This record gives sequence, C-alpha cells and structure tokens, in this order.
Amino acid sequence: MLQLRNIIKDFGDRRLFAGINWHVRLADRIGLCGENGTGKTTLLRVLAGEVAIDGGEVQTAKGTSIGYLPQDGLVHAGLSLFDEVRSALSELMALEAELQSLEAQIGADSPPAMLERYAVVQETFRHRGGYAIEAEIGRVLGGLGFAERDWQKPCEQFSGGWQMRIALAKLLLQRPNLLLLDEPTNHLDLPARDWLENYLADYPFAVVLVSHDRFFLDRVVNRIVELWNGALTEYSGNYSAYLVEREQRISALRAARMRQDEEIARIEGFISRFRYQANKATQVQSRIKQLEKIDRIEVPPERKSIAFQFPAPPKGGRLALELEAIEHGYGPLSVLNGVSLGIERGERVALVGANGAGKSTLMRLMAGSEAPRSGIRREGHNLELAYFAQDQAKVLNPSRTVLEELTTAAPFDMVPRVRDILGAFLFSGDDVYKPVSVLSGGERNRLALAMLLLRPANLLLLDEPTNHLDLQSKDVLLRSLLAYQGTLVFVSHDRYFVDRLATRVIEVGGGCAVSHLGNYEDFLRSKADGGDLSHSAERVEQRQVAAVGDMDNAPTASAASYEDRKVAKREERRRQKQLSEIEALIEIGEQKLAELEASMADPRLYDDPTRSRQVADDYEALQKEIADLYQRWEALHLEETA
Repeated sequence: MLQLRNIIKDFGDRRLFAGINWHVRLADRIGLCGENGTGKTTLLRVLAGEVAIDGGEVQTAKGTSIGYLPQDGLVHAGLSLFDEVRSALSELMALEAELQSLEAQIGADSPPAMLERYAVVQETFRHRGGYAIEAEIGRVLGGLGFAERDWQKPCEQFSGGWQMRIALAKLLLQRPNLLLLDEPTNHLDLPARDWLENYLADYPFAVVLVSHDRFFLDRVVNRIVELWNGALTEYSGNYSAYLVEREQRISALRAARMRQDEEIARIEGFISRFRYQANKATQVQSRIKQLEKIDRIEVPPERKSIAFQFPAPPKGGRLALELEAIEHGYGPLSVLNGVSLGIERGERVALVGANGAGKSTLMRLMAGSEAPRSGIRREGHNLELAYFAQDQAKVLNPSRTVLEELTTAAPFDMVPRVRDILGAFLFSGDDVYKPVSVLSGGERNRLALAMLLLRPANLLLLDEPTNHLDLQSKDVLLRSLLAYQGTLVFVSHDRYFVDRLATRVIEVGGGCAVSHLGNYEDFLRSKADGGDLSHSAERVEQRQVAAVGDMDNAPTASAASYEDRKVAKREERRRQKQLSEIEALIEIGEQKLAELEASMADPRLYDDPTRSRQVADDYEALQKEIADLYQRWEALHLEETA
C-alpha cells in the first residue's frame, strides 16, 4: 500500500533518517516507538505528505487515502459540533445532495438517463452507509465522550483537548485506508480510550500510531517499529512482546559487538606490531583492507530513565482521610453531591470517570486546597500530605533555573541532596541551569514530581502524574509508587498504570463517588455485571427502603423465638471467626506484598531476568489472592447487613 525507499531526512547538520526502507501493508497495525527526538512525528508527517524528504522515494499505491491526526494544534470554529463532524463526509454529502435534487426532478415523464443516474447514486449512497450516517456520527461522538446535548454547541466553545477529539471524530468517520495517529490518547479519558481501542481493533484498514500508553499499544498494534540512529527495526507482536524481543536482540548485539571489538583489536595489534617491517608489508596492507571492510555493529545505548524512591512516610492513623456528606460545585453547578468516603492507610485508590465528572475537584477537596460548600473533611492522625495537581507544572516559577526552583522549595536539611534528586529525574550537568521557561512538558512534569521527594508524606494525592512522561519514565514512576509504603490516591488516564497500581477504584460521575474493590479491570467487570453509578444508586435506595421496612417490622422481630435467636448467635460467631481468619490472611499477604514491592524497587533485581519475572509473577498472583480475600471479607460483612 505504501513503501519508503532509501528515505533521507536532515535537520541542519543532523541526519534524522539515514536511508530508511519500510513497507506498510493494508492490514498492518503498527506502533512507532523510540526515544524522544528520534523522529517518530517527522516520520508520520513524511507518510502523510506534510514533510518533504531530502532523498529517496515514497511510493503510494493507487487509491490509497491517508488520514493524519497530529498531537495538537487543530482548532475548529464556525459550525456546530455535529455539522463540523458531518463536514468530514463531503463526498457522501454531495451524493446525498444529488439524490435529493434528482428526487425533486423525477416525474412520470423523466428521461431514462435520469432514472438510471438516480439508481446509480442511490445504490452508491446506500453502499457507503449514507442512510446510517446520522447514527454513525452519533456513535463516534458518544464513544469519544461528547454528550448529545453538546452536538449543537459551536465548535469554538470547546477547549483544546476537545478540539482534538473533534479532529479524531472527523478522521474516524472518513475511514482512510491508512490512518496515522500521533498520540491519539493524549486528550482522552479512560472511557474514551477503551472505546477507541475497540474501534481500532475492528478498523478494516492500516493504522500507524505513536503512543506513550502501553496498554493501548498492547491492545491495538500487531507490530512495533523502533526508530533509532536514523534506521528502523521491526518487531512482530504488541508492545509487551517487543520489550522482551528487544532485550534479547540487544543482548545478542552486545555479544556480537564484543566479539567484533576483540577481532578489531587483534587486527590493529598486528598492524601496529609489523607496520614498519618490510617483510610483513603485504600482510599489513591486507589487514588494513580487512579493517576497512568491517561493518561496525551499532548497539543502542542504555536508555536513560528516572531512578528514585519516595522517602519513608511517617507513621499515620488507620484512616488517612475522610470526607463526609460533601457537596461542592461552582456557581449553580453542583459537581459533587452528598459524597462520603474514607481513605484507609496503605490503600492505592484510583479516581476514574469521564473528563469533567469531578475527579480533579474531588482531589482538590481531599488536598484541602478548596473547601467544600457543605460537608466535613476530616484528616487522620499525624497526616502528612503531598499534592501533585493536574497543572502542577504551571505553578513552577519560569524565571528560575531548574536548580533554583528545587532549592527554593527544599527544607534546609534537604538542600545538600537537591543535586542527587535532580540527577535521579534526568537533570544532570548543565541541564540544572536551564530556565524553567524553556523546559518541555515532560521536563516540567519531572521537575514537579521531583519536588514531591523533598518532604516525607504518608498520603500522596497525584492528579495526572503521567502526563507528558514517556513509556520508560511512566514505568519507573509505577515501580516507585508500588514500593511506596504510604497511602496513595491518584488520577491517571493510562490504563496499564491504573491496572498495575490500584487496589480500589472510585468512579466519579453524576455527583456521586462509588467504590469498587480491585483494579481497573475488576472495575470494568463490576460495571459489566451492572455495578455502574445508576445501579449503585438503585442499590442504595433499595438498602434505604429495606432499612425502613426493618424498622416497620421491629415488633415482629422482637417476638422471634428463642431457637431463632440461638441460631442467629451461632451464625454470628461463625461469621466473626471467618472474618478474623480472613483479616489475618490479608495482613500476612500485605506484608508479603510489601516485601515483594521492596524487592521490585531494587534495581539489582533486574540484573537477573529470570528472578525479576518470577518476582513480578509472584506479585501479581499475591495481588489477586488478596483481592479474593477482600471480596470474601466484604461478602461476610454484607451478611451482617442482609
């Protein structure tokens, strides 16, 4: 469908692509990977025809249609949302207009040519899905998170993230047979990401995408193409398979490079030893030619990554934080209505929900940076809280250098460690003297995260800490948070991050905050079983009705027989015994889990791939075992209220 032949692209004195050859086929699902700055976005723009090449040839098969979604910068104005998205189907709309025109003209004495043309246009319109286009537009807009009430809203009223969703909706409806997506999940919440994964899984044509979302790559792509040192290397399978295969390939390259270096050293030693001996001149020249012909093996450098661990948290109470009957909003809008929840010590709680549902509002209330309009916020014993806001990077002082910004925020006893902390977050050498104003989005987020290490905290509130971080930095942040011994509440739109980290999911929406034990996968399973907000509200109402019923029947209950009370006491003793046993098992399991997390935080573990895989498998198995224990514990508690 599309082929690159010996593509060369230079930026100034730097060669970005050094003779790239690549073939994209019709059914390919390709993820482009590589370090920041290797040229992934530029390669997408070359495929889209937006960037001129300095050498080589791009061959495109006849009939190939290409659609390209950039990372940002698209703005729509002048039309309503629905009309703007509909405008992407200009050819179909032209067919519809012609069809309507012909219908108006056709009569009893219409010429045969007009009737034939009407039949052709009608069949073409039907074949391209014209009669279902309104429903398809609604499906795509709904999947990407647009409410039906927003369909007639002018496009200029939507913010930057929603503008990119409009562009994505138009692109998906056009259904090009080569879809190029540069960070398509950047502006999507988890429900919209889930929908897009499923949509692309069924997409009938080729997809090439760049993404820093590991779960998205695992679900969508069947081939990884890595860009490094001006060349492409292909790996079959998804991102997880690529990580394994890449490590094996690089290990083999290192071994081959070592053997080659030994051979080169041997040849150079011979040349050096016999260069000035006339009777060895022929052999020396032969060795020199042999040396010139050697194709030096290039080994990718070790990837730089963040390497840090959070300070040991101070001891806190069993309950870290509690909200009771919270109502909060802005003006006439009520975002949260009657929300009550408790965060217990050691929990890792993920807040999920659509954009605008109130996740960040709830985080600000928990952090104490906003006071609720009504209700109570109650801190646990000895609470030491650290809050990373969604726009935390914006509060950095742009006039300071990186070093000055962190030093200013550091307590006196931490000042000597500021350089070490910056080094752990990839700010080394002259990087520490960069003004904050010139930092990229990822660098700003890394600096803001580094500031969390300045003071020990036993409750971390992190609102979108993974924004602008690449895959490697996300992975190290994930490992650091798994090893963190305090309590964590976080918002993230990265599915892999939430799945690995959360022990409880709180769904925010419709003014409510509903808890689900387990990770995001468990939450989705609960939703599939009917555990969404509406069902939860129904269950609350049913419990309230049941409670009223119990009160009405109180006289009858008091007349229960002696035997019934004996049975009830026996059942209660059995239940309490089982609860105690399960709580003991949970405590043992969580201790083991903490030990495994400490092992996973030790970089030396990953020197032994077999051992590290075993520890990771043990960790996942133990997590599932503890989740099962919690479900049994919750079921026994429900028996009490039944």
